Amino acid sequence: MMTITRLNSALSAMPDALVALMLRVFPALVFWQSGQTKVEGFWIKDSTWFLFEQEYALPIIPYQVAAVMATVAEHLLPVLLILGLFTRLSALGLVAMTAVIQIFVYPDAWMTHGLWAAPLLAVMARGPGRWSVDHALGWDRRAQA
Repeated sequence: MMTITRLNSALSAMPDALVALMLRVFPALVFWQSGQTKVEGFWIKDSTWFLFEQEYALPIIPYQVAAVMATVAEHLLPVLLILGLFTRLSALGLVAMTAVIQIFVYPDAWMTHGLWAAPLLAVMARGPGRWSVDHALGWDRRAQA
């Protein structure tokens, strides 16, 4: 029978680079998929403009600007995050977007937003890992093994 100590030891052998990659990929896919719902080809859908004007209506930022910013961010930041390029900054951008959604758009969805934010916060704190462009370029040497 395997003891807890042996199990913990076996699980700790998992490469940190693999864990860091998964922490980058899965939240990135959530945002990428959301971005894909906003476009048709290279154009923002009419339904996206409507949602930003009516349902998502943010204070201060005009809906047209918010729609473009969100659509671009949901396509660019996930790609950068998966590549591990400008990783911590990309994760910060997605955490900021998550906070805006939580505070201004869907304040009752805190569990979902927490599940998005937790891995992004881990990436911000721990770095992209060795399997990243940032690490390969020497931009994030603190990246875990």
